[in-house]
Amino acid sequence: MSLIRTREAPSAATRALAEQGVHPLLARVFAARGVTDASDVDYPLAGLLPWQTLKNIHAMAARLAGAIARREKLLVVADYDADGATACALAVEGLSRMGAVVDYIVPNRFEYGYGLSPQIVELAAGLSPDVIVTVDNGIASVDGVQAARARGIEVLVTDHHLPGDSLPDALIVNPNQGDCPFPSKNLAGVGVMFYVLLALRAHMRETGAFADGKGPNLAELLDLVALGTVADVVRLDRNNRILVEHGLRRMRAGKMSPGVAALFRVAARDAKKANTFDLGFTLGPRLNAAGRLDDMSLGIACLLSRDEENATALAGELDRLNRERRNIEAGMQEEALADLALVDAEGRYTLSLFHDDWHQGVVGIVASRLKERFHRPTIVFAPGDDGEIKGSGRSIAGFHLRDALDLVSKRHPGLIVKFGGHAMAAGLTVNAHAFDDFCRAFEAVGRELLTADTLERLIETDGALPADCMVLSFAEQLGAMVWGQGFPAPTFQGRFYVVSQRVVGGKHLKLRLMRDDAEFDGMFFNHGEWLPETVDAVYHLAANEWQGRKELQVYIDHVL
Repeated sequence: MSLIRTREAPSAATRALAEQGVHPLLARVFAARGVTDASDVDYPLAGLLPWQTLKNIHAMAARLAGAIARREKLLVVADYDADGATACALAVEGLSRMGAVVDYIVPNRFEYGYGLSPQIVELAAGLSPDVIVTVDNGIASVDGVQAARARGIEVLVTDHHLPGDSLPDALIVNPNQGDCPFPSKNLAGVGVMFYVLLALRAHMRETGAFADGKGPNLAELLDLVALGTVADVVRLDRNNRILVEHGLRRMRAGKMSPGVAALFRVAARDAKKANTFDLGFTLGPRLNAAGRLDDMSLGIACLLSRDEENATALAGELDRLNRERRNIEAGMQEEALADLALVDAEGRYTLSLFHDDWHQGVVGIVASRLKERFHRPTIVFAPGDDGEIKGSGRSIAGFHLRDALDLVSKRHPGLIVKFGGHAMAAGLTVNAHAFDDFCRAFEAVGRELLTADTLERLIETDGALPADCMVLSFAEQLGAMVWGQGFPAPTFQGRFYVVSQRVVGGKHLKLRLMRDDAEFDGMFFNHGEWLPETVDAVYHLAANEWQGRKELQVYIDHVL
């Protein structure tokens, strides 16, 4: 069952925004997302939260500046997703521009798993670094840091994941570590690294390290920050929206890196019209495909490439991997749905699935698809090493997945080999023979923490859309704004007369819709069943361009 609800827009905030010149409809939309002042949707770079409030950032900037001055060898150790890849490229490019001797490695997820493990330290030691800098990982790498220290290698941790019960013995910059006063806890890994670079540049300016007195223009790297932030699906609070907005501006102006430009080209998307949808659903998946099926070094190499021809070749390989990923995902999802048809999925509070031939790199995205379909916290497992299985989970609002796994681990010591993650996504390793025990334990925690209301899918809308807003210019205005996790793009609710409809691509409805005597082209993706003559729908607007012609389209998200 789905519950349709109009978002509440506080009247005082709506009125205040309108009085400050915000379009009345946008005033309502923004107020419903917690905005109380027009400045909250104005995104100057000067509005970024100050880096000085991040715990340990002064010490880390000083340590990195010392390493640069002494020509110490820095080695960036990255995660293997889009956030990790962009954070790694940002670190290598930013540190290089400040004079560092820097290289990088990224763990192959199938050989080494996640984070700075002792095995990765052994691999890194072959490159003889003086300092390891982690990006988008490290907060849980207690053993890895200890192994590095035993080899005489210092570790600097930059991360954004939630800490565990114990921290590694290292200098850490992470807004989510205890006692960190930084106001935003929503920075992605690439965002944390950007702040470290801001602090490092400030330190080097103060000490006169730059010949020109200024150092590099770090705003030139915001395309990487925007891509990683959106692709990692972190909450887009105002600080993150500023980072994303300025990254998008660079893309639209053609000032992005050759690698990012190449990703736009292979995806057949126009960078001049770049938006958050492009980053999250077009570029991000192609970048992630390398880490899912092969080696994220390919994605990082693409992002770091300074040659258009080379970047295009690398982006083409990422595009090929993404098509392969989609094929694997489709097969796994079909098998998963067949399994769930044999049980009462609606009667369960959680879903856990495993096949011994599933692909480890695709379990997360399959979990996401199943979570969306059944609105249940879902974990999908694939074979790991030495009798272990590795799972990736996705959750629903009101169920903190990492905390739930922590509860399972504490109640059943040894059942989970290791785990980590966020409220909405987590990864874990379980012994294969313990899979059924895990399913029961996870379901028990789900039944304890979830309620019938939580399990009811909530579809929020922004209410009715006035007829004078059903125009192309308004769709273009909405499409250019920064929307995402925690700041969702507006959807509306209304009644349409279905003038015509036909199935395209075997599973989508192409529509001609009428409202208030005006007709619009429409689409209902992944819905092949015909609609009645009149429909009440949840929908959003899109500015569609085809063969040089722009037109308004109505994209139906849900039919009541």
